[in-house]
Amino acid sequence: MTVAVQRIAVMGAGSWGTTFAKVLADAGRDVVLWARRAEVADAVRCRHGNPDYLPGVTLPASLRATACAKEALDGVDTVVFAVPSQTLRDNLGDWHKSMPPEATLISLAKGVELTSLKRMSEVVIDVTAVTPDHVVVVSGPNLAREIAAEQPTASVVACVDHDRAVAVQRACGTRYFRPYTNTDVIGCELGGACKNVIALACGVAAGLGYGDNTLATLITRGLAEMGRLGAALGADPMTFAGLAGLGDLVATCSSPLSRNRSFGYRLGAGDTVEQAQQSTHGQVAEGVKSSLSIQGLATRCGVEVPITDGVRRVCYDGQLPRQMAAELLGRAHKPE
Repeated sequence: MTVAVQRIAVMGAGSWGTTFAKVLADAGRDVVLWARRAEVADAVRCRHGNPDYLPGVTLPASLRATACAKEALDGVDTVVFAVPSQTLRDNLGDWHKSMPPEATLISLAKGVELTSLKRMSEVVIDVTAVTPDHVVVVSGPNLAREIAAEQPTASVVACVDHDRAVAVQRACGTRYFRPYTNTDVIGCELGGACKNVIALACGVAAGLGYGDNTLATLITRGLAEMGRLGAALGADPMTFAGLAGLGDLVATCSSPLSRNRSFGYRLGAGDTVEQAQQSTHGQVAEGVKSSLSIQGLATRCGVEVPITDGVRRVCYDGQLPRQMAAELLGRAHKPE
């Protein structure tokens, strides 16, 4: 069966949703962007920009926008979900009856749901009752600001149906955005969710004044945490060596454009969680809540995730960042 990915609704006009809509439009697709606020939709539609999230970026004239979800979903063959992970279920509850029954559903969200400990593709399947072969995940080193500036990057399009993954790959490939396919949805989603927590830890370390050795240690040991959890849940270990694993981890842990790293930096520099939240200007640092859900998932699987647990204690138990660092360094010595 031929999979059509031509008429696309992108649901969510934050920085990544708007950027991915731009990528799709630049790839020649018919794209409509749904924004929760009418003024954002008006800016995209009338002024070809989204100054709240991508200041200075000119969007394609072909990119349409609306604040009406039903209008955005009318007649499309593909729906992209670009809302924060912890809001996806509620949003789907509002949207799914307006979505065409055979549509390809693409998740950009990176997280594990707090209440159910489910990955985002599992949440989509839960609410919409579609089969897993209709759900696609896009993940990788995708810092929105750089992609919106058309700096070269690669990403992963994951689906258990290889043909559907290829159809989405073709739909979003541009001269600056290079997608690869993968059928390991579990691994790609876990990599995207876990890296946010590790990036927060790297930000904490930077805020404490630690240097590149510490950063490299956290990235490497964070990758080990991701691999252990992935193995317990049936992921392909090789996925974590690729773009959706190590690639995303390095970008998010190293870049000042990363909200999670920036949030962690503020904590390490002495801010409270509330003060650090104010500094994100309404954009979500997914690693805060993901530290809870990933820790819960790891506990259920009997897997040790000490960095994730340290981030959780700082964000929710009031532990001081320097104490977290001391406890991680004080763990028993063992083989790598």
